[in-house]
Amino acid sequence: MVWLVIVGLLVLLWAVSLGKIHLGSSLNSKTTFLNDNASAGLPSRKNVLLVIAHPDDETMFFSPTINYLTSRGHNVYILCLSTGNADGIGGIRKEELYLASVVLKVPSQRVKVVDHPDLQDGFHKVWNCNLLEMIIKEEVDSKAIDVIITFDNYGVSGHCNHCDVHRGVRKLLQNSSQQVEAWELVSNNILRKYCGPVDIWLSILLARKCLNRELQSLLNENPFQSYAAMAQHRSQWIWFRKLFVSFSSYTYVNTLKMMNR
Repeated sequence: MVWLVIVGLLVLLWAVSLGKIHLGSSLNSKTTFLNDNASAGLPSRKNVLLVIAHPDDETMFFSPTINYLTSRGHNVYILCLSTGNADGIGGIRKEELYLASVVLKVPSQRVKVVDHPDLQDGFHKVWNCNLLEMIIKEEVDSKAIDVIITFDNYGVSGHCNHCDVHRGVRKLLQNSSQQVEAWELVSNNILRKYCGPVDIWLSILLARKCLNRELQSLLNENPFQSYAAMAQHRSQWIWFRKLFVSFSSYTYVNTLKMMNR
């Protein structure tokens, strides 16, 4: 009987959390991420570069951020540093990324997929930070990027390619004199990672307690769009990823932390 009550409460909490997301984003309305000038009547549209390691990273981990940015008129660019060719289907996965980006309202011409012999997908493939820095810098310069968003040093899952992308962005910040702002996606512990929309409450609370605004929490105002985008990655859309997208907190909320130089 006790277990039934606990399960019932969890289901109720899940439903309330989803309801909070769907009812308009009163939580996100208080978010000032990239909109500091809006209150002064100044243009707040920025060029934002999302730097990822593999096709499908953009949807599995960053869709709340992408939906937040596109809904507020920011120009989102995606730089994917490999084709995800670990299973020999890099060409297919590259095309799937273009399809998913359109669903996420990022035009295909703003998506770049790198296919470099030294940047190949794999758990034991270490990527050179100097090479990553050079490629990212070229994209920052050519697109007049104001803000970079990428993984943190754990990369959500600990995948070495995710971690290397973080190090590449970090190296760029350290060596560049440009005033480019950079944010990293905070990796959650396993309990928070798989609690679905319930994590929105703790994410928002932690962000609000950060007085210097170096922590921002962005709700996914359209999680069904995230499911539709992930479905475009047909080669990857198998049962355990369907479960991941349904139960992962990264489908519903992203917590971003400012990267210091």
